[in-house]
Amino acid sequence: MELKSVCVFCGSRNGTRPEYLAGARALGAELARRGLTLVYGGTSVGLMGAMADAALAQGGKVVGVLPKVLSDREIAHPRLTELHLVDSMHTRKAMMAERADAFIAMPGGIGTFEELFEITTWAQIGIHHKPIGLLNVADFYAPLLTLVRRAVEEGFVPEARAQPFACDSSPAALLDQLQKAEQPLTARVPALEPEQT
Repeated sequence: MELKSVCVFCGSRNGTRPEYLAGARALGAELARRGLTLVYGGTSVGLMGAMADAALAQGGKVVGVLPKVLSDREIAHPRLTELHLVDSMHTRKAMMAERADAFIAMPGGIGTFEELFEITTWAQIGIHHKPIGLLNVADFYAPLLTLVRRAVEEGFVPEARAQPFACDSSPAALLDQLQKAEQPLTARVPALEPEQT
């Protein structure tokens, strides 16, 4: 699958470790160097803003999608290639998914987790067949990977779906994995059967 655009979910805050900000800047710059369009939440703050700034500084194309209700609180980025102000979070996520050929989750909070899980669920039920990756800066996603493993051990997730994400701490290595993926790991096994009650 040829990637032309990547949607990135990440924090609207910087986090406590300098590695998070460095990772966001490195990812933005790497996307631009590869000629990949960055699709993200459209703000100028936190990891989101740092990533967009880095991509723009390298001459990259950056598409932001921001709900109107958040345009003041999260501060819309003023220099994007495209900025779409939409009516809801649902519209935001749908537009970002439509504009992207792959997805990456960086460190972030509840909103980042929600976006990651929703896009992974969409892959599992066949709504899309696009690869998903975790940029595991400072081993941020280790507890999540442990949780997914626990869900497998407790019988809630089939073993074949125990690793639904590509995962790496290096933006270049992670993008290499996503560019080689023909479809997400979640699409390589049969659809989930309904849960037993």
